[in-house]
Amino acid sequence: MVDILVVEDERDLNEVTCMYLRDAGYAVTGCLNVHDAYEAMHGHLFDLVVSDIMMPGTDGYAFAAKLREIYAHLPIIFMTARDDIASKKKGFHTGVDDYMVKPIDFDELVLRIEALLRRAHIDDEKRLSIGNLDMSIDQMTASVDGAEIALTAREFNILFKLLSYPKQVFSRAQLMDEFWDVGSYTGLRAVDVYITNLRKKLADCDGFEIVTVRGLGYKAVPR
Repeated sequence: MVDILVVEDERDLNEVTCMYLRDAGYAVTGCLNVHDAYEAMHGHLFDLVVSDIMMPGTDGYAFAAKLREIYAHLPIIFMTARDDIASKKKGFHTGVDDYMVKPIDFDELVLRIEALLRRAHIDDEKRLSIGNLDMSIDQMTASVDGAEIALTAREFNILFKLLSYPKQVFSRAQLMDEFWDVGSYTGLRAVDVYITNLRKKLADCDGFEIVTVRGLGYKAVPR
């Protein structure tokens, strides 16, 4: 089933949009702000995002730009009250695929979603692409320029975590808590070993680098 994320700070519109899309046969998650959207995307890859522009905190432009850095082919639709040409230009230049002006015709929204999903060749296989690296989340595989890279499950999960939150620093303790079993006697320096191995295996990646933040931890930085 196609999985859609709706980010809209107007609660009633959010609920109606989610309800209509579920009735159309989609799995839908609704969030009222970008922070909650990032939480919903943690470890979960959506097939399409519908987002407002003007929201408290991070706005839709910044959200779309961040998503486009990570997911080159993720379809994004802006659903907004801003109908001026300047706003539309900014949206499309940010990387969104479609732009709808409120009030929304939900039948038209479904038609646009269907068209975008066809163009994106969405199927049951979830993928994350950045530069020449392609990751298949369902198959737990990674390839660089089409050549598969042998990653352990833990290496795959650490890499996916870092790439899902570009420029965000994760401490060794955070990574250890998430990807090592409770009660593990492995020391924090084990994380360094995994990062070193990832850097070696991904030396030919051109879309990002894993950076050490002295005294803090690691982050993935897009190039």
